[in-house]
This record gives sequence, C-alpha cells and structure tokens, in this order.
Amino acid sequence: MFRYYSSSRCLVLVAAATSALLAAIPSSAGSRILGTGAVSAIEGAAGGGLSPWAVLTSTASDNELGATVSTTRAWVDDYRLSVTSASVNVQDRLELSIARQTFELTTLGGELEQDIYAAKIRLFGDVLYHPWGIWSAGVMHKRLIDGTVPTALGADNTRGTDAYLSASKLLFNAFLGRNVLLNGTLRNTSANQGGLLGFGGDQGGSAWMAEGSLGVFITPNWVVGTEYRQKPDNLSVAQEEDWQSLYSAYFFNKHVSLTGAWLDLGDIAGLPSQQGGYLSLQAAY
Repeated sequence: MFRYYSSSRCLVLVAAATSALLAAIPSSAGSRILGTGAVSAIEGAAGGGLSPWAVLTSTASDNELGATVSTTRAWVDDYRLSVTSASVNVQDRLELSIARQTFELTTLGGELEQDIYAAKIRLFGDVLYHPWGIWSAGVMHKRLIDGTVPTALGADNTRGTDAYLSASKLLFNAFLGRNVLLNGTLRNTSANQGGLLGFGGDQGGSAWMAEGSLGVFITPNWVVGTEYRQKPDNLSVAQEEDWQSLYSAYFFNKHVSLTGAWLDLGDIAGLPSQQGGYLSLQAAY
C-alpha cells in the first residue's frame, strides 16, 4: 500500500534516535498534564495530524510560555508531503504558529509549496475539568509560493484564510476504564486540498466544513484514535474527497512525542484513492 523511499527510512531512523535522546531529558516543561498540548497538525496548529484541536501547543499554563517545533512526512501512492512547523503558547491563552508545506508530485512531476501563518485563542474552559471542555477559535492564512498549477486547474486565488471554532474534552474512564479525548472543529474555508491547489474555483468558494477526532489513551503516554476532515469540492477538473486517518501518538515526556498514522486522502488532482503513511516528530519546551 505504501511507497517507501530511502529518505523516508532515514527520517524514521533520525526520528527514533532523536526521540531516544530527548526522552532522557527531565520533564520540566509547563505545568499542564502530559499530552494536553496534543501534537502538531499538518498546518502547524496544535491538534491531531489532520485537524486543529481546541487545546494550545506545549504544556504551558497561566503565566508560562511554551514553544514547539515539529517535522512531518506523509507518503501516499502518488504524492509526498513534508511539513516543518513551529508554534508558541502565551500563558495558555494565545497560540501562534507558522508552517511550510512541500507537496511533491512524485507521479506527475514537480512540487507545490505553501506557507501557513496561524493564530488560535482559547475562549474558555479546560480540556480536563470544565464540564464543557475547552473552546478555542483560530485563523490560518495560507500563501502558495507558486500558484501556476492551481491557477491552471481553475483556482480563483493563490492565497486564502481559514477560520475555525474547536471544542475538545477529555472524558475520564469512558471506555473500558480508559480516558477518551473528543474534538470537534467547524472550519470556514475555500482551500482546495488544504490550499495546496489554491482557493475557490468554478464549483464554489468558502463553505463551512466539519472535522472530528477521537482518541483513546491506552496508557497516560500512549493514545490511539481516528480523525475525519470534511473538504470542499471547488474544482470540476480535480475532484476532492474527505480525509481520514487512524493514528497512534506516544508522548515520551512533556518534551517529545512521535506520531504515526495510516491515511486515506481520497482523490487528489485526478489521481484516485491516495492512501499511505504518516510520521511526525515533535519537540516542546
């Protein structure tokens, strides 16, 4: 199902070695509980792999600052995605992030690049103890480095801004004595394939899309789950389908996490049934 390359094997080895080294660092990060900063999504914000969550990056709490960096690779049948991102948490109230995406067209040839500048603010609540969980609102401004291909496919713009509202809640002892994390996100977007194929098109523009995540904590350090992300379908020449994943994330301590996933991204730019793997290494301080 997956296509493996020498660079992907190198990434696995580097991720494993780095994780083993950083896992030995004492967990003197922020005051929040392990895992409550989630991981870095492909757009740079704290969340799952595919979707932002309401929690803020790192484990910084009130009167604390936190920072996170991550590197991510995804391999599907005809494409490869590389993401580098960094984010900061200001007193568990404001998250700022930046991400660079590089999308390699391994079958068609060439690549697409996109920069994402994002902000998320915690509106109210707490993922652990508030009865309604934690609620946050965010924006993501996306800019393609070269919009030639998306424009040729019929995209209206090479820049766009997503706005979203997210809610996250940890349910204690909810499934076979295990804690369960739920997240729901409502996103207003015109982005085609997350923005990599531009914004808007002959079939539509901005619309509200639903995203959902569910995770079960097998141990306090290890969570497995699934994500679903609804997508707009704006380009008649490039049908777009929803994204979904099955993931496993392990938090070595408050500093280091490693996430692996199976992806089903549907049709992308006329090439059908894109399925494959995902690996993301995150360091938080």
